[in-house]
Amino acid sequence: MHTVAKTLSANDTSETNAHQAGILVPKDPSILSFFPQLSKEDKNPRSHIIFEDQDGSKWEFAFIYYNNKFFGGTRNEYRLTRMTKYIRTSQLSSGDDVIFTKVNEKYQVNYERKNSVVNKAGVLKLGSNWKVIQI
Repeated sequence: MHTVAKTLSANDTSETNAHQAGILVPKDPSILSFFPQLSKEDKNPRSHIIFEDQDGSKWEFAFIYYNNKFFGGTRNEYRLTRMTKYIRTSQLSSGDDVIFTKVNEKYQVNYERKNSVVNKAGVLKLGSNWKVIQI
C-alpha cells in the first residue's frame, strides 16, 4: 500500500476564483512514485487514473507533466487535474486533506476534514503540503 495526502489550499479548491490547471504535485521522488511514470521524451505527457472513493464512486483524474520548458515553453511542473467535480461534490475546502491510496495498482481517494483554516485575525491560511503516509 502506498498513500500520499495533500492539504488543500484555497487555490486548489477555487476559493480564490483564480484559474489554474489542477493541483501542483512536487517533484519529490517519494510523492511522484505514487503516480504512473510519465515519459520525459514526450511533450506534456499524461496518464488518466481512475480513483474509487469510500462510497464506491469512480473519479477520473489526470496526472500531467507540463514539461514544455524543454520544448520551447516555460513550464516544468507536475499537476493532478480533473479534480474539480470531486472537490465540489465532496464539499472540500482549504485545510481539508485529500488522501490518495494505491493498493495492488488500484487507486483510492478519500478526504479528511480539518478545522477552520481562518486564524483569529481573520486571515486565510494557505496550505499546499503534500505528505507520504507510512502505514
